[in-house]
Amino acid sequence: MSVRSGFNLTPIGYPVIRREVKKEDAVLISRVFMTNDTDNKGFLSRADLKVAVVELLGYKPTKYEADQMLRDYGDNVSETLRGLREEQFVACMSEKMAGLDEDDEIRHTFMAFDMHCRGFLTLDDVKKVFASHAPHVPVPTIHSAFREVDQDGDGRVSFRDFQFLMKYSLDDHI
Repeated sequence: MSVRSGFNLTPIGYPVIRREVKKEDAVLISRVFMTNDTDNKGFLSRADLKVAVVELLGYKPTKYEADQMLRDYGDNVSETLRGLREEQFVACMSEKMAGLDEDDEIRHTFMAFDMHCRGFLTLDDVKKVFASHAPHVPVPTIHSAFREVDQDGDGRVSFRDFQFLMKYSLDDHI
């Protein structure tokens, strides 16, 4: 366990569990391709690819990463230009999406709340975050929510408790 973050680390970082790319994901990838295929040329250039990755994965790839995707998945669309056609883009982004950790966003949010890197949240941590990002939420509501999430009543919200909160859906319990 990492002392700094409180999460279990492998020698190369957090373990990544490959997930299945759903049909909805493939449809989304195709839609992103269509919206970024400027001039309906049938392929994405490096600039188009960078914008598409931002839209799909939420980060801008480096020039090196974009060139690597074009080299690994693309082909020459002219004598001087490499590009990704739709099926190549779908294959490339499906592989990237399969490698995404589904809990990565939850982990990053938890770490943002955990300002002291203790691996748990206290009521004071939560109140500070709400005061700076959602000051309109009444303090009694924050107290009530914290007590609800603190399942063992020790005054600390562990990552598991936080993860449960973030994944909780009323549809699952009605």
